[in-house]
Amino acid sequence: QVHLVESGGGLVQPGGSLGLSCAASGSIFRINYMGWYRQAPGKERDMVATKTSDGTTMYEDSVKGRFTISRDNDKNTVHLQMNSLKPEDTGVYYCNAGVYSTAWEWNDYWGQGTQVTVSS
Repeated sequence: QVHLVESGGGLVQPGGSLGLSCAASGSIFRINYMGWYRQAPGKERDMVATKTSDGTTMYEDSVKGRFTISRDNDKNTVHLQMNSLKPEDTGVYYCNAGVYSTAWEWNDYWGQGTQVTVSS
């Protein structure tokens, strides 16, 4: 079993910055991808940013140039730095990871979610 524990989030004014962190622990052989999803009220959960173990990075179009995802493969952590925040960035942010518990056993895991509210 693998656990993803998120930290960060909170209330920030438009134009402000916030950082989210996620740490994976448990039965980990190798982590393929780690990233963040966002779910706004009444909407589906959508990918915000993700980074694979080989460094390939993807961002949702609306956050490009404002958000930066980084990983520490040795510590099994992922960080999302969010700058120039907008009210539409408000939502619950979920950490997501694709984890091999052995060389051949793979599962997709989710954190419990952390609230980000951008409001004046």
